[in-house]
Amino acid sequence: MNVTSDALFAEFFASCPELLFVASAAGGLLHQSDALREVIGPASEGGTSLAELAHPDDRAALLAAWAKLEQTREPVSFRVRLRDARGAYRPLLCNARRSPDRSAVFGSLQPTSESDDKELATLRDKARMLDSIAEHVDNLVLWAIDREGVCFYHGGKGLGAAGLKPGQLVGASWFDIYADKPETTGINLSAADLRQWFDGEVRGFRTDAFGAYWDNWITPLQDERGGPVCGVLGLALDISESKRTEEELRAQLQQIEAQQKVIRDLSTPIIEVWDGVLTLPMVGTVDSMRTADVMDSLLSKIVEKQARFAILDLTGVEVVDTKVASHLIELVTAIRLLGADGIVAGIKPNVAQTMVALGLDLSQLNTQRNLRAALQHAIRSMTRPENPPRNGAATPGAGAGAATPGLLARG
Repeated sequence: MNVTSDALFAEFFASCPELLFVASAAGGLLHQSDALREVIGPASEGGTSLAELAHPDDRAALLAAWAKLEQTREPVSFRVRLRDARGAYRPLLCNARRSPDRSAVFGSLQPTSESDDKELATLRDKARMLDSIAEHVDNLVLWAIDREGVCFYHGGKGLGAAGLKPGQLVGASWFDIYADKPETTGINLSAADLRQWFDGEVRGFRTDAFGAYWDNWITPLQDERGGPVCGVLGLALDISESKRTEEELRAQLQQIEAQQKVIRDLSTPIIEVWDGVLTLPMVGTVDSMRTADVMDSLLSKIVEKQARFAILDLTGVEVVDTKVASHLIELVTAIRLLGADGIVAGIKPNVAQTMVALGLDLSQLNTQRNLRAALQHAIRSMTRPENPPRNGAATPGAGAGAATPGLLARG
């Protein structure tokens, strides 16, 4: 720089009303405009660094912005509070850029309004809350992408389940990672599906990816004026453990239902004791639910076997509820509608008293003392000729048929 250039440079910094500075690569102030010197005071002399003048709470952000200047040739903007000549901290907006030879930093400072400062504080609070949620909520992944699909936020404790680290995918394109690549990610997501995320709708869906099962929500990001969607925020919750528990419970319920069916089948077995004669021995307590199950299975069996008689053996029944008598009448009526006869056998005295006390019309029930008597009644009815012979003439085949009840009676 020649003498004329030095003079112009000095005159520019002395006369410019803007808060300008030239700093070293390490952040020490080399030159500053008189306007900036008036704001900061003598502390700006002697190579004092901006970090020394910054508010203690802002130094980390300033150093991060300074480190970013090392990596880019583009301007970097950040907010910082610098100590002024009176010792108070003044909020300023700093715009800085590396010199072409990368040896210095050119920058300017602009005062910010109180509203801007409050807005910045609000944004910082929101950022801290978001980071806190991402860092402390188990199984959670948070990410955000812009309209081009480029990720600018990526964090959460749940990233470990996916084999990823916080911030690992920042700068990567979601189109390159996920769209039309289910074989590598496990997510069946097309480029068209991904573009639909920017239509302003909130979406929820589940995916099986990276060896885990995820509950996902997609939320549009807009500015405070409600303009076009500028990006989307994604939240993914690893629900693999809940999914496994749900599947285990479902399997247990299916097993319990199967066991209950076996128990019901064993407790109410339908036996074909004779050609065309079914018997249903019941044991224990007969309630309304059990009677309803019996009706379904017995009626189906009558149709399947083309049975003519169905014997309900209550010999082992000690207790019936107040609705069972009504159900038995309904069951016998249903049996008759199918073209068969229903017989109730083995009713005990206390059960009989319960049924009579209900005041129901039991005259239509065909009752027998026990199963043996019911079976004899059914066989006699089946072997009895439709037209009895006159003058004692023998009926063809009556000998074999007539002998059977006698044998049962003697047995």
